[in-house]
Amino acid sequence: MDTSDEGRMSRLKEFLLTFFMPEKCYDQFFLHFNFMHVPCLKILSSKTMGILILVGIVIAPLPQIWKVLWSGSSNGLCITSIFLELLAISTHAAFCYNQNFPIGAWGESLFALIQIAVLALLVQHYQGKTIKGVCFLALYCGFMFLLASPLTPVSVVLTLNEWNVLLVIAGRFFQARSNFRSGHTGQLSALSVFLVFLGSLGRIFSSLQVTGLSLSTQLHAVACCCSAVILAQVLMYWSKSMINSKKEREVEKDKAE
Repeated sequence: MDTSDEGRMSRLKEFLLTFFMPEKCYDQFFLHFNFMHVPCLKILSSKTMGILILVGIVIAPLPQIWKVLWSGSSNGLCITSIFLELLAISTHAAFCYNQNFPIGAWGESLFALIQIAVLALLVQHYQGKTIKGVCFLALYCGFMFLLASPLTPVSVVLTLNEWNVLLVIAGRFFQARSNFRSGHTGQLSALSVFLVFLGSLGRIFSSLQVTGLSLSTQLHAVACCCSAVILAQVLMYWSKSMINSKKEREVEKDKAE
């Protein structure tokens, strides 16, 4: 093996040890070729699911924000769905803050809620409701302050966090219904929808490991099914959405002229 190959293997090993497995599992898989080592397989699956969840939470809103900004339109995005998703992630962040969890354990939720709040503002802005969007943002900041403050009983925050998956399910249901009624998905980002779907899969497997076939796992499965429906709609309505976007650009061009 030449120097370049050794360098590539060293970088691969460093990557795997950093994100997916401890060194003992690396040795089991790549030195002893024991790919059926159950404890290491559990560690690998747990790490992989954790990364999928992280991707679904942190990265997913970014392509959607970019697409709305690039197209100058929020057509196809259901504001009710965005509000419910924002509320769900906000209750989780407030719960972690109230429980004094280290920021490293829930910082991705904070980053995600900022992105979703920005997306909610952009959607209302491109719908010609900028003032309403700014007022919503102000009210939301007040709501988050109240939710994270001692004024809100811990039991209330705990209950909201335990059942926030219902908000996620409702939000995705409203988006799927909006797509069905419109007959297209407008500016809905296929990449964002796919990343959310991957994150939902990760949550199912993570919940299975922690709680087994509990009600929580079943609810996460329902949320994943809703994401799958939206992803299927994006693929099914792809051509119609492209035609609709083209018409929008032509209308905007005519207005500008």
